[in-house]
Amino acid sequence: MKEVLNNYSGIILLLLGIVAGSIIGITAPGIVEYIKPLGDIFLNLLFVSVVPLVFFAVSNSIASLEQQSKFGKIILVMSFTFLFFILTAAVFTICAVYVFPVSGVSGSSEMISEAASEDSWGNRIVSFFTVGEFTQLFSRQNMLALLIFAFMTGFAARKSGEKGQPFRLFISSGYEVMKELLLLIMKLAPIGLGAYFAYQVATLGPQLFGFYAKPLGLYYIAGIIYFFVFFSLYAFMADGQKGIKSFWKNAVYPTLTALSTCSSFATMPANLQAASKIGIPNSIANLVIPIGTTLHKNGSSMSSIIKIYVAFLIIGKDFFDPANLLLALGITVFVSIVAGGIPNGGYIGEMLMISVYKLPQEAIPAVMIIGTLVDPLATVLNAVGDIVAAMFVNRFVKV
Repeated sequence: MKEVLNNYSGIILLLLGIVAGSIIGITAPGIVEYIKPLGDIFLNLLFVSVVPLVFFAVSNSIASLEQQSKFGKIILVMSFTFLFFILTAAVFTICAVYVFPVSGVSGSSEMISEAASEDSWGNRIVSFFTVGEFTQLFSRQNMLALLIFAFMTGFAARKSGEKGQPFRLFISSGYEVMKELLLLIMKLAPIGLGAYFAYQVATLGPQLFGFYAKPLGLYYIAGIIYFFVFFSLYAFMADGQKGIKSFWKNAVYPTLTALSTCSSFATMPANLQAASKIGIPNSIANLVIPIGTTLHKNGSSMSSIIKIYVAFLIIGKDFFDPANLLLALGITVFVSIVAGGIPNGGYIGEMLMISVYKLPQEAIPAVMIIGTLVDPLATVLNAVGDIVAAMFVNRFVKV
């Protein structure tokens, strides 16, 4: 019993914090605004710590790889894994809405406006991959630029040979220090996440039973099935029965963190810890999980299909026309991989959807509201999916 408590004390405390937060959010929503700052403080500490962790983890992982071919193979397998998972999630959701169609959905009377960027596409591409100042790299709003810089730093450290040894030791040491810092911060998780969960329940909870109940119910049911069935299948494909047992034993903490924070970024430390306990080598986990946090999103793939489906219901068009389905898959891949690296990328994906299908503006509020309300489960699928992706890559790349 003592060993069980030692192994699961962190999860038990986190669960207690979330349950307490849920009760407060339901029974006393008026005091949520007073305890929410505790959650904000925790998340801010987490965010400022994760950014340097990403840099040190990725650059150290590349610099420490002994064989150049291993790195190329990891990237290749990782890319196919991300694409396979995203398309599988999208096709599964299409099947779900076909078998269980939703009716009685119409446009929302409340219009939600989002200021459109006036930048040219050229400027957007530049800002997508790079930043103008070194200090801007270390912002979670520029994660893709940071990943690219970390890649280049790791390569440079490898090519510098013996003269670069002190720097390689520095980034290796930096990675270990940032891991320990995050372990210290995560000790505050039961209080911080409990407070933030109270806020989520108090603000989003009532909306889940309103106008969007049917499409949201479909998303949540399909998402939960995908979470348990497909993640178990991926874990089995990665390491058989042992993989399933190891994955579910270590996926609880990241799942609760993602559910509480609605942030894949905030879940990254828990994912890295889980990957280490599962036995995934650092050289794989430190590439797949940080990159996956930005570019690999199962939940976003499923929500993209649901939003396109609802938009078609609003205007009375056939979503299941083959041309529309192919376009839906293309938009979903864009939203899940490309737009994932852009701040407010979900909004860009929604605008792309409206433009490609030539839908009326009345569809915009509906898809934005759905995107907001499915965020908790979508974040779980996005974040925890990075763990099974790392297991999958480890299955085909032995380092």
